[in-house]
Amino acid sequence: MLLAAGHVFTKATNQQSTELVWTGPTTPFVSARRTEQALLQVINAAEQTLFITSFVAYDVSTIVKALNAANDRGVVISMLLELSQDHGGSITFDAIGKMRTLVPAARLYAWGDKSEPFSGGRVHAKVAVADGRICFITSANLTRHAMDKNMELGVLISGGELPGMLERHLEALASTRTVVGVG
Repeated sequence: MLLAAGHVFTKATNQQSTELVWTGPTTPFVSARRTEQALLQVINAAEQTLFITSFVAYDVSTIVKALNAANDRGVVISMLLELSQDHGGSITFDAIGKMRTLVPAARLYAWGDKSEPFSGGRVHAKVAVADGRICFITSANLTRHAMDKNMELGVLISGGELPGMLERHLEALASTRTVVGVG
């Protein structure tokens, strides 16, 4: 029984890894893998698909460069961002319009028509998932402050079932038109 339990544990450990990601002041108790490093790892790992969500996105040249490089590799990039106030959302500038110019090949989505009980809701999830194999779930928006200055926490998950589940959920939001393509 102990051998079987050890085998199952080893198999599960080899199938999925989980890493804590922290940006901000460090302590000796948590390794200081930074948000930008984890996000770049997911983008650079993408071979076919990449889906990213964020409330806002601006001033992230390293991320934009990596996204365009992923596109050059043939990766289909999808991004879900919050709409500007001018387009019925809650942020003061057009993050979607800006991203359209910075990463022109990206499929951009917005959560526009919100049915009850989600009326007044926001795109507040911050995730990146590549090929259903690796995902980064974080508190960080796609901003320079989130990459460098803010206290941000996330979890980087490689392998296992969770990245695929997350990718299928995001794709289903688009295919059911819960979120719609813009521009």
